[in-house]
Amino acid sequence: MDSQNKKISLKLNRNTEVTVKGFIAPFEYDSSDFRIEWDELANLRVAEPEKQYPASVFQSFLPLERVSVGECWQIQQEDALNLLRQLSPRPQLKLHINSGDPDRAMWACLRAYNHEFAEILFRIHGQFVMNRGWLTPSQFAGHLIIDRIKEKIVSFKLHVPQTTLNFDIGWTQEDGNTAAAIGYCPRMELCVGTPLLATEFIASITQEDAENALISCFYELQKINWVTLEEALEMAPAQQKPVHVISVDGPLFDEAC
Repeated sequence: MDSQNKKISLKLNRNTEVTVKGFIAPFEYDSSDFRIEWDELANLRVAEPEKQYPASVFQSFLPLERVSVGECWQIQQEDALNLLRQLSPRPQLKLHINSGDPDRAMWACLRAYNHEFAEILFRIHGQFVMNRGWLTPSQFAGHLIIDRIKEKIVSFKLHVPQTTLNFDIGWTQEDGNTAAAIGYCPRMELCVGTPLLATEFIASITQEDAENALISCFYELQKINWVTLEEALEMAPAQQKPVHVISVDGPLFDEAC
């Protein structure tokens, strides 16, 4: 069996502790200017800037069985939710804007490994319940790098990517009606250590391939063989098929809108 297809086990020393730092920057934009009148949004800050966790919390991001590069597995929920509570007290996996299965809201993928290190990418979909509304990030993305020999965490980062618009916002107003907006927060993250630099892996896939594998765990649309409009217009006459055009004003592969 070659290195790319070899299955490896991943584990951490549960007797160690990890210090996690948390950050939330003020919202810079929301399409309805909720942050001007909604104090809860305007004053949103990280619940705990620094917190100690047992390493067993991060074991929940690792697979229960041996895995090979490119293979995905589900993250165990409760420990991951404990981490999200460091950002805001009431995270939940059931999204108000769709009927997605909360039991399938957290996935990880082995991107690369060598004899000393392993890098896991992950993606989480969830939201924060506020006193008068909710905040739904586009996604929580991140990586976990472990020292396979010492069974310790080298680097961990969970963050909301800095896309143009990265939050769906709902505000329940005084009259009981709920208004929605989209917005941008420049920084919301939890982190440990620093990423590896110039490390040579014996088996790996690209960052893009790992991210696409994770997207496929959430969205069936990812499995469609997409082509450009120009390519579709060339293919349609040859295959004697119509071209159906759909216009969307938000992303297809996250929850930003």
